[in-house]
Amino acid sequence: MSNNDIFDEISNLATEQNNPRTKNIDIISTEEILHLINEEDKTVPFAIEKEIPNIAQAVELIVESFRKGGRLFYIGAGTSGRLGIVDASECPPTFGTPPEMVQGIISGGKEAVFRAKEGAEDDEAAGSQVIEKYKIAPPDIVVGIAASGRTPFVKSALLEAKKRNIATVLVATAPVEQVKSLGVVADVYICPVVGPEVIAGSTRMKSGTAQKLVLNMLTTASMIKLGKTYGNVMVDLQPASNKLRERAKKIIMDLCNVDYQTAEKVLKAANGKVKVALVMILGNVNSSEAIELLEKANGFVKIALQMAKERYGTNSSSE
Repeated sequence: MSNNDIFDEISNLATEQNNPRTKNIDIISTEEILHLINEEDKTVPFAIEKEIPNIAQAVELIVESFRKGGRLFYIGAGTSGRLGIVDASECPPTFGTPPEMVQGIISGGKEAVFRAKEGAEDDEAAGSQVIEKYKIAPPDIVVGIAASGRTPFVKSALLEAKKRNIATVLVATAPVEQVKSLGVVADVYICPVVGPEVIAGSTRMKSGTAQKLVLNMLTTASMIKLGKTYGNVMVDLQPASNKLRERAKKIIMDLCNVDYQTAEKVLKAANGKVKVALVMILGNVNSSEAIELLEKANGFVKIALQMAKERYGTNSSSE
C-alpha cells in the first residue's frame, strides 16, 4: 500500500476525526478540560451496550474453545496490545486459570509493552507469523484488537487464523461497515462506535476505554460460564500471596458463615482450593468427595452442592 493510499485510508477513519465538542479544549480551565473528558467518557458504555449481541456471540465461541482445551489469544498493537496483555495477565490470579489459557500478543514483542514501537504495527508478515510462532490452531481462538480495525499486524494475524480455521473475533471502535471495507476478516465483529476522541486520533482514550470494557466482559462472562464463580463471588482464585490467602479465607467465612479458624483449617484441608473448601463445608463432605463432586459438576459449586444433597441428604444451601 502506498503512502497516499494509507493517507486516504486514515483520513476517512472514524477514530481519526476532529471532535467539534472539544475544539476549544486548549483555551479553557483545567476543570473544564476534565469535565469535557468526563462527558465524552460517559458515552462509551452506551456504545458498548449496542454491541452486546456480538459480545455474546464472542463469549460463546470463547467458552466453546475453553471447553475443548483451547486457548484465547489477544493480538494487538500499541494501546490495544497492552490492554490485551493486561486482561490476559489478570486471569490466573482472578480465576485460577493456567497462564497459557489466556495470552496477550503485542506487535514489537515484550519491549513494546513498556516503550512504544509504533512501526511494529505495520509489519504484516510478523502478524501472520505469530500464529505459527505460538502454535495457534483449533480449538484455540484469536481476538484481534485494533481501534480502527486497519492495523496491518492485527489484520494479517486474523487473516492467517482464518486460513487455518481458527475462530476469530475483532474488537474495534469504528463502524463495522468501515472495518469490513478495509478487508478485515473475523467470525464476530465487536465494534462499539465511540466517535471522535477528545484529542483527535488519541485512541488510548475513549477507544481504549471501550476496548478495556469489552475485554472485561469477554473473559469475565466466559469464566462465569465455566463455573469460576459462586453467585457473584470469584471462588477459583489461586491464594499465591498473603493478600489472596486472606481473601480466600474471607470468602469462605462469608459464604459459609464460619469463623476465621474454621475457614483456615478447611482451606488447608482443601489444599488451598476455595471451591473445594466451599463444597466441603456447605455440602458436609470431605475433601476427596468435594473434588469428585466438582469434577462431575464441571466445576460449578451450586451444581456440586445439589449433587451432594441428592447423594448424602445434606442440608447444604446452594442458593
